[in-house]
Amino acid sequence: MDDVAALTETTAAAYVGAAAFRVGVPGHVGVELEYPVRDPAYPLDRPSVARLRAAVAHLGDPLPGGGRITVEPGGQLELASAVGATGQACLAATAADLALVRAALAADGLLLDGTGLDTARRPRLVTEDPRYLALAAYHDRVGPKGREVMCNSASVQVCLDAGDDSDGWTGYRRRWWLADALGPVLLASFANSPHRTRSGVRWVSRRQALRFGTDATRTRAPRHLADPRGAWTRYALAARVAMIAQPDPLPWLVPTGLTMRDWLRGHGPRPVTLDDLERHLGTLVPPVRPRGYLEFRMIDQQPGDGWVVPVAVVNALLDDPIAAEAAAVATEHLRSPLRRHRDWLTSARDGLADRALAVAALACFTAAADALARQGASVEVRQAVADFIDRYVARGRCPADDARAGACALLPS
Repeated sequence: MDDVAALTETTAAAYVGAAAFRVGVPGHVGVELEYPVRDPAYPLDRPSVARLRAAVAHLGDPLPGGGRITVEPGGQLELASAVGATGQACLAATAADLALVRAALAADGLLLDGTGLDTARRPRLVTEDPRYLALAAYHDRVGPKGREVMCNSASVQVCLDAGDDSDGWTGYRRRWWLADALGPVLLASFANSPHRTRSGVRWVSRRQALRFGTDATRTRAPRHLADPRGAWTRYALAARVAMIAQPDPLPWLVPTGLTMRDWLRGHGPRPVTLDDLERHLGTLVPPVRPRGYLEFRMIDQQPGDGWVVPVAVVNALLDDPIAAEAAAVATEHLRSPLRRHRDWLTSARDGLADRALAVAALACFTAAADALARQGASVEVRQAVADFIDRYVARGRCPADDARAGACALLPS
């Protein structure tokens, strides 16, 4: 047990709510880019953690642009950007760091795969980190989906300030609400992990479908009530605990069905510490997660430099009040408390083939494009967004449709 004081339920609840939404003037932008890593000479192998770290070691930590590299459970490489004072600053610094990473990996015969889900390799952990071993064991109790998410998925996680304490579009209450409203639209627009099940069901974002198919207490979107801090606290304490840290060499296993609230009330193997609570919060993966700032976790990784578009669009829609108002109007017909989880599933299954999502997406992306000009985004960024609108959104398509079309072209006629 960590050598710190045990928490009461009251103390834990107060901490969760306060830590989730740190109040301040919004405007900062960050992004976390996850990629499967491949060696074309050995396409079914997973490069070792040692090989990945050695390939990029000479780049420094942090990277010249402030980014940091980590290796995920299945060997995915993650580049976490420095926090940019503006969206443009974040995009420029991250692009420079990513170019260095790609070049360093290429020198070792490796490449980054811009897809939301690795479908070529069987899920396999490449780490002995006790956190990941515990999480894999937790998922394995109910089936293979959780391990596939851990080892084979990749996303673009956009991070924005939670907001200030006002009641306008800069306030954390409205920003949290708008983030949830936009989530299904963003999921549908950037879906890039197509899959067809044995029963014939097609998904444009298999990555998100797999995530929803694991522990619902930790993956579904929370209910969005007038008090975001209270709503998130109830969600976090009602979620099941996925790991309980133990001294080496003991495994970090957890009793089946134990929620954080149960543990705080004395039903776990020992009292809860702040470190335990923080580990628990780090395992919660709803589509939008408040971690002091807002993490948009529903976006699949994009091909090439396509990651630029979701960062620019999310930043524009949340941080430009005119665009935020337009996005709120555009998503009005999607918002129904009784339909919320169904909306998320529809987005993951149908993408912009769903007419309601397509209409909302076109309005939101158009508002974002207008906002980027007001924000001073570069010509290159604005063109990338315009091209994405023309190629996908205006046609009711998403990147997964390209991947599916390519797969069909390979089938014998």
